[in-house]
Amino acid sequence: MKKLLLLGAGLWLLGPTGFAQINKQKIVVTDLTRIRQVGGIDVSPNGQQAVYTLTTIEPNAENKAEGKAEEYDYKTHLWLTGLKADDTRALTHGAESARQPDWSPDGKSIAFARTVKGKSQIFVMPLGGGEAWQLTNLKYGASAPRWSPDGKRILFTASASLSEILKDSLLNPGKRVPAWSLEKPGFAGNDFIRPDKGVKPNPDGSLAEIRAYLNKDVEDKKAKVINRLNFQGEATTEPELSFTHLYVVDVREGAAPQALTRGFYSFQAPEWMPDGKGLLTVTDRDTLKHPDREQDAALFWLAADGSGRRVPILAEPGRTYFSPAVSPDGRWLVLLTSSAQGVNAGQMAVARLNGTTVSDLQTVSFDRAASGMKWAVTTVAGGKGKKPSTAYAVYFTAASNGGFPLYRLDPVTKQVAQLSDFDSGVSAFDVSGDLVVFAKTEVANPSELYRADGSMKNAVRLSKHNEWVAAKALSIPEKRTYKNSKGQTVDYWIMKPTNPVAGKKYPLLLNMHGGPTAMWGPGEPSMWHEFQYFCSQGYGIVYANPRGSGGYGIDFQRANIKDWGTGPAEDVLAAATDAAREAWADTSRQVITGGSYAGYLTAWIIGHDNRFKAAFSQRGVYELSTFMGEGNAWRLVPNYFGGYPWQKSAQEVLDANSPYTFVENIKTPLLIKHGENDLRTGVIQSEMLYKSLKILGRPVEYVRMPGATHELSRSGNVRQRIDRMLRIYEFFERYVGEKTDGRLGSKQ
Repeated sequence: MKKLLLLGAGLWLLGPTGFAQINKQKIVVTDLTRIRQVGGIDVSPNGQQAVYTLTTIEPNAENKAEGKAEEYDYKTHLWLTGLKADDTRALTHGAESARQPDWSPDGKSIAFARTVKGKSQIFVMPLGGGEAWQLTNLKYGASAPRWSPDGKRILFTASASLSEILKDSLLNPGKRVPAWSLEKPGFAGNDFIRPDKGVKPNPDGSLAEIRAYLNKDVEDKKAKVINRLNFQGEATTEPELSFTHLYVVDVREGAAPQALTRGFYSFQAPEWMPDGKGLLTVTDRDTLKHPDREQDAALFWLAADGSGRRVPILAEPGRTYFSPAVSPDGRWLVLLTSSAQGVNAGQMAVARLNGTTVSDLQTVSFDRAASGMKWAVTTVAGGKGKKPSTAYAVYFTAASNGGFPLYRLDPVTKQVAQLSDFDSGVSAFDVSGDLVVFAKTEVANPSELYRADGSMKNAVRLSKHNEWVAAKALSIPEKRTYKNSKGQTVDYWIMKPTNPVAGKKYPLLLNMHGGPTAMWGPGEPSMWHEFQYFCSQGYGIVYANPRGSGGYGIDFQRANIKDWGTGPAEDVLAAATDAAREAWADTSRQVITGGSYAGYLTAWIIGHDNRFKAAFSQRGVYELSTFMGEGNAWRLVPNYFGGYPWQKSAQEVLDANSPYTFVENIKTPLLIKHGENDLRTGVIQSEMLYKSLKILGRPVEYVRMPGATHELSRSGNVRQRIDRMLRIYEFFERYVGEKTDGRLGSKQ
């Protein structure tokens, strides 16, 4: 009888979902390739259909047969739904992806972007029958199509380099040079970029011929000459500036695109005005300042006739305006604004719009970072004897408390209503009247398409793109909170190993997010597979949103200024301490990992705390002074630490906050990973830490990922993404895995 009672207790400890999950399969590492992501949602003008994108990971049989590393390809294609359950079908197929769909105003066609000969171009697909046809063949490429209100033209963006614009009579009438200085030492102006005609390259010739020879070396990619401040891209150095310009093209075969913008600055976030005569766009406020140095962004009205006429609408020194959205009647404007310097998040603002002027600009009391703002128009029935009225609302999402809820703003009252929960995430959406079509991420399913009414009630799942997950055993995160030393509430989540056995002890993994302004939670999509994989491998996981994280307001986000290490470490370690009290947790087998800023925090923690048996630091920053030169995210240094390394007061703060300062204290076995082409944080950061620990004789291993950039955990080469997760697991198993026969990591 006693044995039966113990058995019953063990089954009870599995929890309410335990019985259902016993016979399900565990998540495996290659399930990464099975996840299908819904995005790019656009509802038809009549509200009866919606087009969306579906991104998949597909095997590349040709590459695999040839032994190439790229055994998988990312594919994105357009899908159509009739807004009924299971009513979805693919609109595009083939080797080239299709993306950025936009309905024509009459609902008969869809414009989208597709790559042709290495350049993105605009295509038009008639829904009444027939194949999609190519509208543009621009040498710079064409992206982000937007139909004009009358349906006769399409607005799109294209990017051209400085050298290309210098030669382009449409983007640069008169073949002028920039009005701002290119900052080439020894030259008072920019005339040096106009080489003397007829001068031939000659290394043994005159000064003019030598200069021509050196310019030819640059053209032939034998040298990179760098004079700009922001010369580091994501994967390679970019000595030459690139500019995004706006074009329109008539919707007919053979039509020539017309440039709406010109010159040596970029135009972002174009938005048609309802009358079709102009549009709103964002560009540098001061066009006489080098684009790398101008951080103020202004909102302009731009003529849609190609005249280039621009009228500033919102422009203020020290501020940036971005993400404008105009109401369908053209009378309201909603946008985001923030200070151009320091640690900030965009704050919503609403204004009355009258052509090229705004009035009654008011910020909205909403302490989160809004994104994807879209207008909705509904008809409100009038009372007895009264005519129906029109109501406007703005829908948007915002990272908040571990989820990405959908919100609704009333532009009149400036009140914001939260429409969905913190336990899921709306990763894409569109609205039409009282209809919302959205992609949702949740623990039970990484991505599916839904529709609901305007209050997010009566939701219906439309797709089954990730139905395979239903056959998998999952670990459900449990949310807890902690009050830190600043009096702030810190959210954290604990995930048990998948299907834990009563009485058995399991290793505990502290997994941390980067940013530092990122946010994790049940509604955050990027970590779905990684968390479930490690739980399936017999690890419990704890993750937190420490001070400095996004999703909790601007004061919380700024709480780690001049304190990247001590304070955030307090918050994540408090979460780890609580998780270690779980009955299943083995306190002698704790491990830690994190990437980017969390790679930094991993190194910081093991330089100050010895509880972890092993650590894996990914693409991190370890010495903040050298980070100034190593990474394209270098502005984090002055923004967070109050100055530059050559300033004594700032240098003291940088030293006190650098994990490298405490490298001699690191005794925890450490695996370090970095992508060879990662210029966001810089590969030398990892190599400096590795080499120092090697000199000190500490247990350390270093993995460089050839060709990889900073985004390896979320995108990039699929085989390397799988390698990354397996490498974490294998390294931890060396130190906390069960051993029965002397072989590394063999399990009982």
